[in-house]
Amino acid sequence: MKALPTRLDGPILLDPVVHRDERGFFTETYRRNVLTEAGIADDFIQDNHSRSAYGIVRGIHYQQGMAKLVRCSRGAILDVVVDLRHGSPTFGEWESARLDDENLRQLYCPDGFGHAFCVLSETADVLYRCSAYYDPELEGGIAFDDPEIGIEWPAAIDLVASDRDRAAPRLAEIEPKLPFDY
Repeated sequence: MKALPTRLDGPILLDPVVHRDERGFFTETYRRNVLTEAGIADDFIQDNHSRSAYGIVRGIHYQQGMAKLVRCSRGAILDVVVDLRHGSPTFGEWESARLDDENLRQLYCPDGFGHAFCVLSETADVLYRCSAYYDPELEGGIAFDDPEIGIEWPAAIDLVASDRDRAAPRLAEIEPKLPFDY
């Protein structure tokens, strides 16, 4: 596995070694020492799995004290991270990567970043390895279509969001309350 450069300081895109032949493929999806060498020292303690249909958008979600290692085991997604750290030179900026069941890449979303994705395939299974247990008291959300953040979602897709995600506030509304510092 090798770490690919990202524009934002913190997120890390991981490109695995994939062994393919006529039977299919084999790859390691988690190896602590390799992740540590890449700059990911979190102790992951909870795994989550979501399945979504084409055009579904989830996020922008965050939880204080939680980092995520995200991969798409079935289908394809546009995975997005947003810098939410007060004092960061890239506060409010976003970066994206295509994660799918062919490239098998993973995106590390550190604590202090929001996370969102939209589904590019008919169906997508997304796996999240988390560094903290889910705690609704520590979570929050920001509008996925906040024009100040300006995420460039695929124009050809009519995005479908949950009621919660459609009602999420804009970054400017919650910025003073964000618990993250650079």
